Amino acid sequence: MQAIVLSKTAESVFSAELAEVSKDTLTAETTNCDTLVNVEYSCLNYKDALAICNKSPVVRKWPMIAGIDGAGTIEESTSPNWKKGDRFVMNGWGIGETSWGCLAQQARLRSECLVRLPDSISSMMAMAIGTAGYTAMLCALALRDRGVKPESGEILVTGAAGGVGSVAIAILSGWGYKVVASTGRSSEAPYLQSLGAQTVIGREELSNPGKALQKERWAGVVDCVGSHTLANACAQTSYGGVVTACGLAQGMDLPSSVAPFILRGISLIGIDSVMAPIAKRQRAWDSFASEFDLSKLTLMVEQIKPAQVIEKAAQLMAGQIRGRVVVDFKG
Repeated sequence: MQAIVLSKTAESVFSAELAEVSKDTLTAETTNCDTLVNVEYSCLNYKDALAICNKSPVVRKWPMIAGIDGAGTIEESTSPNWKKGDRFVMNGWGIGETSWGCLAQQARLRSECLVRLPDSISSMMAMAIGTAGYTAMLCALALRDRGVKPESGEILVTGAAGGVGSVAIAILSGWGYKVVASTGRSSEAPYLQSLGAQTVIGREELSNPGKALQKERWAGVVDCVGSHTLANACAQTSYGGVVTACGLAQGMDLPSSVAPFILRGISLIGIDSVMAPIAKRQRAWDSFASEFDLSKLTLMVEQIKPAQVIEKAAQLMAGQIRGRVVVDFKG
């Protein structure tokens, strides 16, 4: 089978290539996995790009098949909960990091980590959503669960042209929220508006050091950036507002103060998609099936072949990709 294989020698010489991997090798490397799946589609996320470009210590075991996401059908499983032909989606759980991932034609996965794909969502659509979109849904649900309503005020989405940001805009605008998109790429304003953003602002309005308390503006925030951007978003969030944090494109630091939390009573909610329990995952995917205009995915998706993955990963790291990149292992 074809797979994106990442390797590192004893001398720390790194390589990433599209290679042929035998099914015997796949079985030997995934002895704790009870389910063999046919990966119809995978995708490229920021974490995938970090691993493929060797920009961060994402990979913990060598060699590694990359890919934190996959969707397709069950080939065989020893679990009573899955049978041949069942449709699945997989996000996170350490695949592509500590165990072999889904940028491959087949993968061996743990059955307890698989989510049943709703009938209305194809494998391609599932990967157009991917971890990025699933994370965006977790953010949107967190805002709504904590009482942020469309009439509460504007919702800020940072890193808006990326995968999480793009899907978050589409979700929230579809739910009737007024979305303000922050991006460092002004040329993407028409794209962001096509997804539902009412206003587009420049990244520079939020990315520099700012005061601990600023003029109140946001009822809620989906932040994909971290660092000064997240600090300023908190400082500008209205009384009782909710900020969801799910990314670190600018940095892992948070140069803020307690002022917005104790003087305005705002909430900062961390969103984890990697180890989220199955019930939470299934709710997110069911919400895509019942509460999301799937036709919007066509506005944000670029579909590629496995041979293009390594080049596209480099482009993603360089900030040259908008929306979502889906990898076709079926065709």
